[in-house]
Amino acid sequence: MPEGHTLHRLAKLHQRRYARKPVTVSSPQGRFALEAESIDGMVLQRAEAYGKHLFHRYDDRRIVHVHLGLYGAFTELENPAPEPVGKVRMRLAGETHTTDLRGPTKCELLNVLAVDRMLAMLGPDPLRKDAKPELAHARIARSKTSIAALLMDQSVLAGVGNVYRAELLFRHGIPPYRPGREIDEELWSVLWADLVMLMRDGVRVGRIDTVRPEHDPRVAGRAPRKDRHGGEVYVYRRAGMPCHVCGTSVAMAELAGRNLYWCPSCQAG
Repeated sequence: MPEGHTLHRLAKLHQRRYARKPVTVSSPQGRFALEAESIDGMVLQRAEAYGKHLFHRYDDRRIVHVHLGLYGAFTELENPAPEPVGKVRMRLAGETHTTDLRGPTKCELLNVLAVDRMLAMLGPDPLRKDAKPELAHARIARSKTSIAALLMDQSVLAGVGNVYRAELLFRHGIPPYRPGREIDEELWSVLWADLVMLMRDGVRVGRIDTVRPEHDPRVAGRAPRKDRHGGEVYVYRRAGMPCHVCGTSVAMAELAGRNLYWCPSCQAG
């Protein structure tokens, strides 16, 4: 599932290509046909992201909400775009580019009240300037739930997924099963600042890199990572492999239906 940096990167791209201009909207697949017809030819006012959610705002009564889920993906095309292939839920076309959306968990038309209700259920997004990290810590500080689970709870923190969760905890030597109430305000401030830095870098380069300069493959003398996820990481999807820092085998367990990765030595607590 794409993490928050991916949605913010898409929002910036769609803002640059389509915002403040009339756009053509269709649903070749047909599942979004009525909604597409109601906004076809309108001016797209703004594209923005919040956590793992993307919004195309036309006016207060017509806002397209997209959640990619596990299988959703956007395909970006230059005009003239070819005829749509496969199950294209929504096709967005502007003067120079066309965007096809396939397989999202959500592609729906909402009004501003429905969007506001949705956003009220989400925690702060580290990539947004209006984020209030103290709201996330207020939830974390009174919880017996593990910090690893809390970081993935979108009602606590919006946009963080499995990669950022695992890597953030490793970078700060935090055992993943430590209860949230043991994360004090000072430590949370450090974690938040690091998360903002990592995720902003993800928006900039389009992938997740979390290793510090001294652990970069070119410095450490190891081969670059080969994985469909891309990016240089410490523990994510490295179960059984030696830790880049101490050499201990990276551990893996299931937590709340997702794989959790950590180094038993570096994150001993």
